[in-house]
Amino acid sequence: MPSDFRPAAERIAREAGAILRQGYGRAVDKCIEHKGAVDLVTEFDRRSEAFILSELRREFPGHTLYAEESGRLGEKSEHEWLVDPLDGTTNFAHGLPPFSVSLALTQRGQLQIGVVYDPTRAELFSAEAGRGATLNGEAIRVSAEADLDKAILSTGFPYDVRTSPRNNFAQFIRFQLRAQAVRRIGSAALDGCYVACGRLDGYWEYKLNPWDIGAGALIVREAGA
Repeated sequence: MPSDFRPAAERIAREAGAILRQGYGRAVDKCIEHKGAVDLVTEFDRRSEAFILSELRREFPGHTLYAEESGRLGEKSEHEWLVDPLDGTTNFAHGLPPFSVSLALTQRGQLQIGVVYDPTRAELFSAEAGRGATLNGEAIRVSAEADLDKAILSTGFPYDVRTSPRNNFAQFIRFQLRAQAVRRIGSAALDGCYVACGRLDGYWEYKLNPWDIGAGALIVREAGA
């Protein structure tokens, strides 16, 4: 039987996305902070996260929460939510789509629910373990393309790209020379979802956090990857 977790996660993601949509194009310099040389956070990251955490506590008071800006909260539980309130902050801060809200639920460390919402396109990607993946309620499936020469891929680069030798540059060049094209979207959650619905044929990236990739990983798995 389907759980009641997924409808709640979908509602919360949509409403958090509405907060981001209100701030889109308004993230002026005074609203932006630097966590690192190229790692940004805006007041809208924090507004979205505060809303999500409040709603998850209200809906599921016994669950652990693990959020990008707040870290791990609550007593240890077999259920843990992975929360990225704004995946694609650099895009958002520059008024550039896409960006997304990403929520995932794990049970004893296994992904059970994944929801990713893109407020600029009103696209809600959703999955529940063993029950397939959807985009705005319609079933989605990964691409059948098996020829790298004909494949469109996506990737990203870690925030320590300026200082770390493990920076993805060599792999990017090699795939760029072999694939039909390589794109850099700027939201790991949406990279996974775009693979899930066949817009992309593949995706790779280094040094991601659980909240970056949890929801997208379940959605793409449930879409047949």
